[in-house]
Amino acid sequence: MLPMMLILGLVFLAVTLVVLAAGMAWQEKAAAQVEDRLATLAGKKDAAGYGGAASALKLFADDETEKGNKWIAAVVAQFNLDRLCEQADAGMNPLRLVTACLVLGFCGALAVLFLRLHAGMALPAGLFFGALPILWLLFKRKRRFEKFAAQLPEALELIARALRAGHSLGAGFRLVASETSDPIGREFGRVFEEQNLGLPLEDALQGMTTRIPNLDLKFFATAVVLQRQTGGDLAEILDKIGHLIRERFKIWGQVQALTGEGRLSGIVLLALPPALFVAVYRLNPDYVMPLFTEDMGKKMLIGGILMQLLGALVIRKIVNIRV
Repeated sequence: MLPMMLILGLVFLAVTLVVLAAGMAWQEKAAAQVEDRLATLAGKKDAAGYGGAASALKLFADDETEKGNKWIAAVVAQFNLDRLCEQADAGMNPLRLVTACLVLGFCGALAVLFLRLHAGMALPAGLFFGALPILWLLFKRKRRFEKFAAQLPEALELIARALRAGHSLGAGFRLVASETSDPIGREFGRVFEEQNLGLPLEDALQGMTTRIPNLDLKFFATAVVLQRQTGGDLAEILDKIGHLIRERFKIWGQVQALTGEGRLSGIVLLALPPALFVAVYRLNPDYVMPLFTEDMGKKMLIGGILMQLLGALVIRKIVNIRV
């Protein structure tokens, strides 16, 4: 047991040193990131503000001497972690996200050994705890998207009223930025600032639809682009889009009420087997150990997990009705 603890301690120390070195390199390139951001706003880069995989690689491994950051750049480019962090708006950059995943994963595996549980549970525990930061960001992003969608009708109607009052479209964006809260106020304010810095309005709107993948927002961006090219009453179009969104929310609320029983049943059925396993393990560990030691037990455990995942997908498919 002692050699294993020593090895784990050395691994943790090595990971900590690598993370500290990467953090120092990240701080040294803060000025370069500001220049990249200004280049984005000036239209010299991708309007979405990300730049894709090439921008991620340039962000973390532009200097050839900083070879220790290339593996972080590869992870960021592969999984679009920079976009996830910005969409979640949780004050976390990709470097901190990778660091949190590594540290929590290691601590989860180490906790299994400290509690003297079965060694085979170290890897699942490490993967579970290592995935917690990503799951948290996904939850934050989902909540942010839902709040943005709820604020969108009011923002569109506000722009329509500004246009009828004789203001320009840019003034309408600034009005939304000043009169509404985050996240929609920040996003419309960003579009207004990008336009002031010289970025074409079409590119600024394209960037916002990339950061916020909302279908109604894409309708709005398309309506604005078409109105600037062909003319028409944009205020009336925005009123119709806002009315359509509100009616969709009404139907969605009715669907949620009708499927509430099915969603609750799914949560209970999915949470019952893990809770029962933990309870039996605490009461009589020898009763469940054959699931990890015997070949038939391992097959039954894998089969049970697969059936749980399949049941979760089926229940989600039944109750997740798109409106």
